[in-house]
Amino acid sequence: MKNKVMLVDGMALLFRAFYATAMSGYFMVNSKGVPTNAIHGFIKHLFTAVNTYKPTHVICCWDMGSKTFRTELFPDYKGNRGEPPVELIPQFDLVKDVVDALDIPNVGLAGFEADDCIGTLAQQFKEESEVLILTGDQDILQLIDENVHVVLLKKGYGNYALYKEDVFLEEKGITPPQMVDLKALMGDSSDNYPGVKGIGEKTALQLLKKYGTIEGILENLPSLTKAQRNKIETDLDMLHLSRKLAKIHCEVEVSCPLNTAAFNVNRTKMIEKFTELEFKNIDSMIS
Repeated sequence: MKNKVMLVDGMALLFRAFYATAMSGYFMVNSKGVPTNAIHGFIKHLFTAVNTYKPTHVICCWDMGSKTFRTELFPDYKGNRGEPPVELIPQFDLVKDVVDALDIPNVGLAGFEADDCIGTLAQQFKEESEVLILTGDQDILQLIDENVHVVLLKKGYGNYALYKEDVFLEEKGITPPQMVDLKALMGDSSDNYPGVKGIGEKTALQLLKKYGTIEGILENLPSLTKAQRNKIETDLDMLHLSRKLAKIHCEVEVSCPLNTAAFNVNRTKMIEKFTELEFKNIDSMIS
């Protein structure tokens, strides 16, 4: 049987789980005064996805602080995001302990984002295995490949959009690698970089469908409308910088031997950890 490796974007699951209950002020504080709502939801997301897609191997990737090569290139990168909520901070380290207790490897590298680690591992595994990336972040769709598929979390638990090459092409009208150029043109408000001012998704898609890449667009500047040409020429430096910010790096110094990632939970060890965190209804979480 072919291996099926699930690469999990840990932060995406943790933040989603936190805000799902934090909005109503429900933080699940245990007797030690530690909030556990994000971890509880994270586990539920993780097990629901594992039960749905039945991976043979699972690896969890993490951001390692907010300073990365992208903030070196562009100090305002993600600069629109405030400090994490105080109730979430103690859960960052705790969730990795929980993942450890499930015998799932935690992978992260200072100076890079979880996406870069995921991209690197996907490249390493895709020759021999089917790779599934579990995230809530659309940026990762650029990694879709013949053997690399993306499972995007939708609202609630157990609701997913599964993206393979054909689905992506049908929905977006461009190929996954072209997504980097799409974001370079239109920018990304959630990551706080502008792209080319005045060019939105519709125009960016139009140009990429016609000319293929940013190079193709630049070679054909005289064929563009005067307004489009002016916008691109004015923001040329930002266009090239935005492309560097948008591209996921797939040659990061991380690796994870596949034999350490076989999904095989030691139930006793897991229940011990869940009990320590004072999770209720443990069985309903893991059935």
